[in-house]
Amino acid sequence: MAKELLKGNVAIAEAALRAGLEAYFGYPITPQTELLEHLSKRMIQLNRVFLQAESEVASINMVYGAACAGVRVMTSSSSPGISLMQEGFSYIAASDVPAVVVDIMRGGPGLGNIQPSQGDYFQVTRSAGHGDYHPIVLAPASVQEAIDFTVLAFDLADKYRHLVMVVADGQIGQMMEPAELPEMRPVRTERPEWALTGAKDREKNIITSLFMDPEQEEDYNLKIQARLKTIKEHEQRWYEHLTDDAELLVIGYGTAGRIAYTAVEQAREKGLKVGLLRPQTLWPFPENRISELADQVRGCLVVEMNAGQMLEDVRLAVGGQVPVNFYGRMGGMIPMPDDVLAAIEETITRLNTADGIPV
Repeated sequence: MAKELLKGNVAIAEAALRAGLEAYFGYPITPQTELLEHLSKRMIQLNRVFLQAESEVASINMVYGAACAGVRVMTSSSSPGISLMQEGFSYIAASDVPAVVVDIMRGGPGLGNIQPSQGDYFQVTRSAGHGDYHPIVLAPASVQEAIDFTVLAFDLADKYRHLVMVVADGQIGQMMEPAELPEMRPVRTERPEWALTGAKDREKNIITSLFMDPEQEEDYNLKIQARLKTIKEHEQRWYEHLTDDAELLVIGYGTAGRIAYTAVEQAREKGLKVGLLRPQTLWPFPENRISELADQVRGCLVVEMNAGQMLEDVRLAVGGQVPVNFYGRMGGMIPMPDDVLAAIEETITRLNTADGIPV
């Protein structure tokens, strides 16, 4: 198919449709509202279910119900709305049902503003509801990746019967780029055997997140941990650029990673041996590859649009092998390539000074 000019939010919505989305429940909030608006038209055209719920709490619980029925279901929101959905995420995680959530991040904390931010990193990788679990978290850096990762999100959700999140900052949701949409998949007509489809012709099935017996609850937790281990082994994803001979590794995701790419190119033009690793999964975090590269480089620079949240995962992956520096902007401020280049040069100066090499 030919590429067309698409806004990120619209591209995600259309990609979800083409991945077989059967039901959408959501509530408008900037900067993701165009996603909901697009689905409000297209879902009705295709005779699928669209409902604007009365709140984010209502929408995530509607998602939970549809997921229990074996429906390919999704919701979307932005940072404060995602905060309101946390309990529902945990219920979904504890029920072995697949669901997809899109988070188009905005400035915070609190209501903050409608500008792009990456302040939800902890929210989606650390908490995402109470309990010992992680959702799979995909982080696109372009409209094309937003399309591809949305389709992937539904496939991974079904594969592992797990909650999957597509997390992008507001810049990606609002910008327009040429991108190619996938072919339309048919909506599935048969429900999974575990789904709640009524008990007229079979034994009843119960899906619940309530386990009153602590031994039973622990057994279920062990089951979740085994699944997470498998996901961690097989689903780490990343993009890297100019890492073969890099002495400094720059790490950033989403828009920050995209801007860092330009800064790395500029650094190379100055003769600086700098490479880029851009995580495409925030969980499972690409810790294996970062650890390998930490054996090669002299240091790392983490670039984020927050106060340093992914920074913690990078430090864990590096394991103290090399210094890890940080450059970030907050509150909806977007770093420019020149800003990141200056941080690269400063980091290299520190490394040279630490090594006793004249600068």
